Amino acid sequence: MRHKLDYKWVALSNTTLGMLVATINSSILLIALPDIFRGIGIDPLAPGNTSYLLWMILGFMVVMAVLLVSLGRLGDIYGRVKMFNLGFAVFTFFSVLLTVTWMHGSAAALWIILMRVGQGVGGAMLFANSTAILTDAFPANQRGLALGVNSIAAIAGSFIGLVLGGVLAPISWRLVFLVSVPIGVLATVWSFRSLRESGIRRKAKVDWWGNVTFAIGLIGLMIGITYGIQPYHEHTMGWTSPLVLSTLIGGVVVLVVFCLIELRVDEPMFHLDLFRIRAFAGGNIATLLAAMGRGGLQFILIIWLQGIWLPRHGYDFTETPLWAGIYMLPLIAGFLVAGPVSGYLSDRFGARPFATGGLVLAAVSFGLLILLPVDFAYIWFALILLLNGIGMGLFASPNSAGVMNSLPPNQRGAGAGMLATFQNTASVLSIGVFFTLMIIGLAADLPSALQSGLTAHGVSSTDAATVAALPPVATLFASFLGYNPMQTLLGQQTLDALPPGQAQEITGRAFFPELISAPFHTALVYAFIFAIVACLVAVVASLLRGGKYHHTEETTVPPREPADAVAP
Repeated sequence: MRHKLDYKWVALSNTTLGMLVATINSSILLIALPDIFRGIGIDPLAPGNTSYLLWMILGFMVVMAVLLVSLGRLGDIYGRVKMFNLGFAVFTFFSVLLTVTWMHGSAAALWIILMRVGQGVGGAMLFANSTAILTDAFPANQRGLALGVNSIAAIAGSFIGLVLGGVLAPISWRLVFLVSVPIGVLATVWSFRSLRESGIRRKAKVDWWGNVTFAIGLIGLMIGITYGIQPYHEHTMGWTSPLVLSTLIGGVVVLVVFCLIELRVDEPMFHLDLFRIRAFAGGNIATLLAAMGRGGLQFILIIWLQGIWLPRHGYDFTETPLWAGIYMLPLIAGFLVAGPVSGYLSDRFGARPFATGGLVLAAVSFGLLILLPVDFAYIWFALILLLNGIGMGLFASPNSAGVMNSLPPNQRGAGAGMLATFQNTASVLSIGVFFTLMIIGLAADLPSALQSGLTAHGVSSTDAATVAALPPVATLFASFLGYNPMQTLLGQQTLDALPPGQAQEITGRAFFPELISAPFHTALVYAFIFAIVACLVAVVASLLRGGKYHHTEETTVPPREPADAVAP
């Protein structure tokens, strides 16, 4: 008995480390990108290079989203611990390859993107099986606390990565990848030696047609979103381009085919029948919508701090990545405080009150961010971030516990993969939505701001009009990276023709952030209204999950006929 009690904490420490490693690496590049591009010798704002920027960010996330269900299903068949251990090894191997990047220019960018895809495979193995391992190891009345610690580690890791990237990247961009190697080696050995298979395994055939159609459909959607937020000919964005339309429509069609396949095969990878369980369906829908509301928040906060607020408050552009991560620490603090507490309390009182209340708090925090001026007093910004972190922390832990408690034991791997897929897919979709809304908001006010701001500093009306007519994507990415893009947008010849001192002022620290502050606030309002709506709809889904439910532990459910959840 003693050994059994000890093992659950071993499982929790292993899986929490896995979540931290995976999510830290999903976000560490966001802050480190300027140093990475300088290190490999690429101008991220030059025409044609924005694709490198987007795929470095999204490649890892897309692969995670595509593979989670399949790898969770394979864990049910071959062993969740085996897949989890392999995930650490794969992740570490590709981290080494990223560290030793020897190329420069476009070749280096492509190498980093491909190796990040490999990292994503390892991260998906960790993500897809950690929740199921914890559910196997902990009794039903303690899963809320365990899954709370695990889910908060996953969310907090995405913000810890921002700080870590800001610290390491200025020293050397390779350290951003190297930091994972010693942790990955130790974790691989430790998990191999300490974890054991304790869940129900069942031999089954791999649903190859389901796996292939799901991957193709989801990749199609992800490609469409990635290129939809980039300019297309004279259009501000590419949502009307043939490539984007064909990949989006084709992706949806293939996913419909996938659902039809899953309803007919004997051993489906995606158990649609599980959605008959109200707690499972409500929890997954709430996860999807909450991730849609939260997924783009990191990007907006980075743009706000790194591109506008910090330069306006005296920070040089080379310093802004580190301080942007530091100034977001209240958000992490909220997660860390609320997550384990709400998980523990949900074991006693059920998931619904805490998950629903957390979503309401998150919606309120987004509303407060709208009311905050762009050039805010930091204390109010920090308090709102703390409130948002508490809200999302209150939601994440009970929601995960409620979903996993509702599952039959032999479907926990697949169910955990489905939950993680909803979360990761929604995060990628959210980035596309947030960027789109930000670009729409910028397009409304930015051209006139650029025209008047540049002409006031001696730029000819013709040159100012040319810059003002450019798609706002470059401006948005420049803010995200903490760049002043004026030199790239105007060109050196135009700058050389300006009166003495004006060129230096235009390309200096203060001009660009002050110029885009008002257009940015318009864009920010659009994005945060979307986040509020997503959170409020998630509130409805969370309320509809029902009360405190656990699947009967002694029941083994055939894959095609999952039993409904029953009250304890």
